[in-house]
Order: sequence, then C-alpha cells, then structure tokens
Amino acid sequence: QDPDAGLMAAMLLGDRSGVDHELTRDYQRTGAYHILVVAGLKVGILAFALLWVLRRLLAPEWLATALTIALCALYALITEANPPVVRATVMLAIYLLARLFYRQRNPLNAVGASALGILVWQPRALFDASFQLTFVSLLAIAGIALPIFERTSQPLRRALRNFDSRDYDFALSPRLVQFRLDLRLVAERLARWLGQPLSPFVMIGTWRLVLAAYDIVLLSAVLQIALAPLMAVYFHRAVVLGLPANALVVPLHALLLPLAGGALLASYLSLPMARMFAAGGGLLLHATNTAVERLAHWQPAGIAIGDWRVATPTAMAIAVAAATLVIAICALRWKKVVVAALLAFAVASVASCFSAGPRLRAGAAEITAIDVGQGDSLLVVSPAGRTLLIDAGGELGPPGAAHFDIGEEVVSSYLWARGFTRIDAVALTHAHADHIGGMRAVLANFHPRELWIGPVPDTAPVRELVRAASEEGIAIIRRHNHERFDFGGLHMEILGPPEDWQVASQKAQNNDSLVMRVSLGNTSALLEGDAEKKIERELVSENPAAQLLKVAHHGSASSTIPELLAATHPQFAVISVGYHNSFHHPRLAVLDRLQQAGARTFRTDIMGATTFYLDGKQITASVAAESLGH
Repeated sequence: QDPDAGLMAAMLLGDRSGVDHELTRDYQRTGAYHILVVAGLKVGILAFALLWVLRRLLAPEWLATALTIALCALYALITEANPPVVRATVMLAIYLLARLFYRQRNPLNAVGASALGILVWQPRALFDASFQLTFVSLLAIAGIALPIFERTSQPLRRALRNFDSRDYDFALSPRLVQFRLDLRLVAERLARWLGQPLSPFVMIGTWRLVLAAYDIVLLSAVLQIALAPLMAVYFHRAVVLGLPANALVVPLHALLLPLAGGALLASYLSLPMARMFAAGGGLLLHATNTAVERLAHWQPAGIAIGDWRVATPTAMAIAVAAATLVIAICALRWKKVVVAALLAFAVASVASCFSAGPRLRAGAAEITAIDVGQGDSLLVVSPAGRTLLIDAGGELGPPGAAHFDIGEEVVSSYLWARGFTRIDAVALTHAHADHIGGMRAVLANFHPRELWIGPVPDTAPVRELVRAASEEGIAIIRRHNHERFDFGGLHMEILGPPEDWQVASQKAQNNDSLVMRVSLGNTSALLEGDAEKKIERELVSENPAAQLLKVAHHGSASSTIPELLAATHPQFAVISVGYHNSFHHPRLAVLDRLQQAGARTFRTDIMGATTFYLDGKQITASVAAESLGH
C-alpha cells in the first residue's frame, strides 16, 4: 500500500493498518497521535469547512445547520460509529441547534449534555479511556481555553474589523479603540514604504496571523496540561514535545483534511481537478510528517525527550488534578483568583506525572511472575531495592492486533503500574521468541545498567538485542556456570548451563537457559528458564534446595523431573503459561508430580501475576488481592 494512502486512511477513516510502525511511534512521542485517530478534531474541522462553504453559497441558516449535522452524522457512520466521533457529533448537534433557535450558547452545557446522553446510553463508557480523553479535552477547551480567548484574542479580533471605519470605534471599549488608533498610526508610517492601499492590509494580516498563532499555542498548552494525568495513566508518557508539535501539526492538518475531502469529491467530477487537490494535500502531508519526525528525534544535550516515560500516577494525584481542573473552570469567573487557580491546575496536572516510586516490602526480596501469556518474565527485587527483570515474554498478542509488542504493552505496563521507571539489570535466559521478544521495549523504556546473557547462539534477535543495548550504553555481562555474586543483599548463583555447553550456531535451544538460584537467609528460589531433563539431571548434583521453584518450560513434559523435585523440596511452584495455549501446557503429569512433591502450584494463566516475598525465614505468596502466608 502507498504510504501516503495509508496515512490518509488513518487520518480520515481511522484505519492505521497501512501506517509505518516507526512513524506511528513518532506521532506518539510528539503528542500528535490524535492526528492518526478519528476523533472530535476531525468532526470540528469538517463542520467548520461545511458551514464556511454553505454560508458562502448563501444557504439559509437552518439548511446550513441541518446539512452540517447530517453530513457529520454520515461521517460518523462511515467510521463505523467510532465512539469519539459519535460523541463529537452529538455535542456539535446540541451546540448548532441551540445556535439555530437563538438560545444562549454555552459550550460547557453542550459538553455536559452530550456526556450525559452518552452515559445514559452506555454507562460503562465512563471508565473508557477514549471517553475520558475526549471529555477532559472538551472540558479544558470549553471551560478554560474559550474563556481565556474571550478575554484576550477575541476582543482584538473584533478591533481588527472595519479597520478604516471611525463609526465602528464607538461600538468598542476605550482600550480597543486605543489599540485601533495605534495600529492606524503604524499603518500610516508603513505606507511610506508599502503604499497606502497595501499597508493596512499587511498590518491587519500580520495581526491576524499573530492572534491565530497565539490561539493555537494557548489551546495546545491547555490541552497538554489537562491531558497530562490521563496520558500518564494510559500511555505512560510525559509529552514534552506536545506544545511545539501541535502548534505545527494542527494548522497543517486543518488545511490537509479539506484538501483530501476536495480531492475525493472532485474525483467524481474531474480527474485533473482531483489531482490538483491531491497534490496540495500531498505537500501538506509530507510537511506534517517531516515536522513530526524531526521533533520526535530531537535530542537537546543528548536527551531523548520524546521518549520520556512515566509510571502510573497515584489515585490521589489524579483526584487532585481533577479537582484543580474543576476549580480552574469555576475560577475563571473571578478575576482575583483566576491566575492562582490556573497555576494550581497546571502544577497539579504536571506533578501527577511524577510517581512517588514503587511500594516495596521492607527487608524482603520479591519475585513476581508477570502474566505474559505463553512466555516468561520474572521481576526480582532485592531487599535493598535493586531490580532485575529476567526475560520479557514475546510473540503472542490479541487476535488481530497490529504491531503488538508484549514488552511495551504488557511487561512495561506492569512495571509502570507498580511505579518503576528504571530497572537495574535485565537477564535473558535464552533466545527463544517467548523470552526475548519484549526485551527491546524494556531496554528502551527502563534504561537498565546491565544486560546479562549466557551462552546464546548468533541469531538475528540476539544480534539486534546486543546492538540495542550497546546503543543505549548498557553493559553486557556474560554470566557463566558456578558464578556467585551479591545483588543488593540477595545471594545469586548461576547453576546452568554447564561450562562446557555448546550452543547451536544459528538456533536457540531450551537447554541454553541460564539457571539461577536466588537466596536470602534461609529462603531461596530456583529459576530454571526453559531448562529440560538433560540440564535438570546435572542440577541435581548441585544441591539446588529451594522453597520456590519457577517451573521450567511452562510446565511441559520435557522438564520438572522427579529427581529435581526430590532435590529441591519446593514449598511453592509457579508456572508462567498462556491460557488455553496450543501446546497444552502445563502437562497433567507435571502438575501431578508437583502435587506429590508437596508444592503449592500457582499458574499465571489462572491467577495472573503472582508475587512471592522472601524475608530470610519464610516465603509468602500473593495473588492479586489475596495474600497466602505459609
């Protein structure tokens, strides 16, 4: 598919299947991703363009209103009743009908009425990210941006009308009359160089451009601040580049959409005319992409500010930000407190993006099996707070998901939800896709200091991972058998594979797995990766006693031999496995062996992420809200 056609399909219809994945990430980094989403902005631009054309055609106001609402409703149907488009269309209809019947038009009332109507129709929409983003945006525009415009730029725009009319001066306030007099004096001086007919035109045109730029920058700033908490909650991004990006992209986009629509309509009448519209749209499209790409990769002082990721804000921080938004909207009626209220709103919204850090159990180590489906990902936290992520899942995603990255969507999201923004080290047990697949995203999002690897084959995924680590300045540490070291108060041992292990040159094997034992006092855990029977037989001679066993290879029949269970005597076992997976893991025979060994078995496909706490004396297991002490 033509890249330009793919972008236009995304912008007009919401079909992002033809958009390059890296370009999509650039739009996300700059806070301009809404351009690729069919949402309220598109409805607003469409309605503005329709009303402008119909008024130029001298259509009656009732007809212009009816056609605008009807065509926006048709657009909503074309986009398969996309919820943000439906919401924007409902609000637009309420606003235009109030205008038609000469009722006082209050944008906040229109926002409230449309929100109420949608919640009556779909009460669960209240908890939908799209609904929240849409209506917080509309609240910020209607409750903060528009009142500020009414006090600042709109009076100046009125003052620019009928510039040469002295009679019009009497309809304005003294401040605006003085503004017009000053402009006339400047225009008279400009006339010496530009000529009398041209100087007022240049003066008024310049001021209108300045006011348009002011409106765009202010609107972008209000939206970025208002949406900062929700962006942190749902996308874990602090969009530093949102203000300059939207100031550049939104005007280009506002010009691009009418040209695209014009090309579509003209194609039914005249192909040469359609090509003219398409050529103009193509130029604007390339200008938009260029602006986004350059901003996304801008690194002042070597800092990639477009990739600033944040942890999930606390509920209290979100509540404070929401309260200050309401206070700021109310305070715009009282001049004495408006500045303080706006500052409080800005500070609270931005501050909500900064997490207080993860909540950890004092004096204890933590091992969490993250639910990554049919794969492995373990989080290890030492008593001193040092963090190690072992594997990052991979490969599998929801049906029909495009560009699904389990490292971004699942592993990183879990870590951010816990309050982590940095990881001290990551370890790759072996190079199978369900272990290495999410690693690239973890490296990019959490910037670990070290990458631990064992004997791995020279495959493309391994080379890409090592290259990415080198580019990030991450130290690559090769772990080997019988290595022992301290990790923030945890005693760690490498128990496999054997020192004489030979890896296949171009193929990863389960028995390549780094096998680690983690100990704190009298408590320990054996983390096997995907080690199979051959390695497990050698582990038996290492005296691998452990109260917690991370069952190898998702509970397949190729691992968890009785001899190993007899040597470890595990009290707990955890199996990282996908729900209803095609491999039929875990095997019933393995579950039976674990039961006979006296181990209480936890499965991520049934229980989700499962956490074990080691305090040096005992191990405690925690599944979701349930805590099981043993």
